[in-house]
Amino acid sequence: MKLLPASRRRATQKVVVGDHDGVVMCFGMKKGEAVTVFKTLPGQKIARLELGGVLNTPQEKVFVAAGSEIRGFTKRGKQFLSFETNLTESIKAMHISGSDLFLSASYIYNHYCDCKDQHYYLSGDKINDIICLPVERLPRITPVLACQDRVLRVLQGSDVMYEIEVPGPPTVLALHNGNGGDSGEDLMFGTSDGKLGLIQITTSKPIHKWEIRNEKKRGGILCVDNFDIVGDGVKDLLVGRDDGMVEVYSFDNANEPVLRFDQALSESVTSIQGGCVGKDGYDEIVVSTYSGWVTGLTTEPIHKESGPGEELKINQEMQNKISSLRSELEHLQLKVLQEREKYQQSSQSSKAKSAVPSFSINDKFTLNKDDASYSLTLEVQTAIDNVLIQSDVPIDLLDVDKNSAVVSFSSCDSEANTTRLELKIRSIEGQYGTLQAYVTPRIQPKTCQVRQYLIKPLSLHQRTHVIDHDRPMNTLTLTGQFSFAEVHSWVVFCLPEVPEKPPAGECVTFYFQNTFLDTQLESTYKKGEGIFKSDNISTISILKDVLSKEATKRKINLNISYEINEVSVKHTLKLIHPKLEYQLLLAKKVQLIDALKELQVHEGNTNFLIPEYRCILEEADHLQEEYKKQPAHLERLYGAASHSSWGLCHI
Repeated sequence: MKLLPASRRRATQKVVVGDHDGVVMCFGMKKGEAVTVFKTLPGQKIARLELGGVLNTPQEKVFVAAGSEIRGFTKRGKQFLSFETNLTESIKAMHISGSDLFLSASYIYNHYCDCKDQHYYLSGDKINDIICLPVERLPRITPVLACQDRVLRVLQGSDVMYEIEVPGPPTVLALHNGNGGDSGEDLMFGTSDGKLGLIQITTSKPIHKWEIRNEKKRGGILCVDNFDIVGDGVKDLLVGRDDGMVEVYSFDNANEPVLRFDQALSESVTSIQGGCVGKDGYDEIVVSTYSGWVTGLTTEPIHKESGPGEELKINQEMQNKISSLRSELEHLQLKVLQEREKYQQSSQSSKAKSAVPSFSINDKFTLNKDDASYSLTLEVQTAIDNVLIQSDVPIDLLDVDKNSAVVSFSSCDSEANTTRLELKIRSIEGQYGTLQAYVTPRIQPKTCQVRQYLIKPLSLHQRTHVIDHDRPMNTLTLTGQFSFAEVHSWVVFCLPEVPEKPPAGECVTFYFQNTFLDTQLESTYKKGEGIFKSDNISTISILKDVLSKEATKRKINLNISYEINEVSVKHTLKLIHPKLEYQLLLAKKVQLIDALKELQVHEGNTNFLIPEYRCILEEADHLQEEYKKQPAHLERLYGAASHSSWGLCHI
């Protein structure tokens, strides 16, 4: 969703939006009602919508990407471009700059000028977004790819100029202030784990300017925009997240972003724009959400001071609005009845094909570094009736504070219209299989979709760019008659965040960190050889077992050898000890709370208690909340400690 440029400052703007049905719609607001300017016929799902035009003029041409085709429309809805790129994958991201078109599919980047192929690049991991530094301000064309392996790749032509490591998988890129900032080289990024950052992309190296950590554990970032909503003459940063959170950051004297406002919506925010849509002179934040809503958060005062005449006018406006909504509701009810009758007839017809209603699911299964748990987020375009979770491996199901769904065997509010829910799951390394989610929405006739998520043998490991090479490491070496693609497929099977396609080159190295214990793993492999190093011997033991089974399935004979560093067991136990100590102390404190509360009621105050016990009472809610979030945490740590010793015996 984008806002077309206004004809004059603070005049109302038109909204243009592309949807999953392939429809491009442009509308404006008049007296609180949406008035359509143009609407195209349905087609392939629209993956991206961008505005373009001649450089240094208002960007009011609409470009959409659907499948492998790019189409262009004027602001009145006349189609002026249909460009078939012939890409083998569907287009996922697009950036327009004058006559330059930058496209990316899952792994492929293409640059076109006047619809003629210029440059091409094959990425080692999935491309989530693409942008180009402003060519009107810089003497060079500098495309930047946001890749799933936590890297921004800065290109020159068809080659990578350099790579920038970022703190999470980048999902969105935007020019700072909409123009690259003072230098024209400032680039903002947002990550799937909710972090934001600003980097200056110079010709020789990146300069990291600031970074916002996701302290409040909010959702991943899906969209950003720059707009002066506060009205202080400095553009603010508008952020939309996948948990429905809308945020406004202003910049302080040191040019560091400070959170000024936030607003929680019930669905993930797919686009965010600042502008003036509802009423002349009043700026607003316009957002589109997953199920197709376009919403405005306005600066217009809701409660107006008025005299008797004005009050009558406001009341009349309200009456008109209510009657308009009533007639719209009646029209929708009639339409529902007609569609229901049509459905009944088609389903009873002898020639009828399967009449099961289809619905799309927006899902995400990600590992959280902070608490070593997986978040499963499910979002449907209509209200969810129930979700059944089935797993063929042992898992802990944790509750999530911000859920309106209930994770329990208890009664729940059947009237609640939840379209999005989040589950937290904790797995055990070494035990691997499939988690299945059966999603049933509240539609008739009852229908259900099944989504599958792999729980990998080393499920709590996360990709990282650097490891500590001074740690005592155990080594597992595999040799045999296997290809590079085969050994890569084994690593994909064992570990998360590894690209499905084998990387370019003859040899590759990946680094991982265990989010639960902070141990590490170095994985280097090529045709006929794989070398795995870890300071945790149980990681080596799990890899040995799983890789042996995978090779046996393919009837490949493996030669396996080890180099065991006994100091590593002591080192791993030292890493576990403070976590174990903290959890033991937390469990002891929680056990004391009820008894201390009884004493407090009996004595009337807490003055007689020692400071340590007074502190436990003061922090009782926080301690119980933390303890509730960590079921079986202590048992897990005991298990990890015993596995480290067992791994040595096992090998």
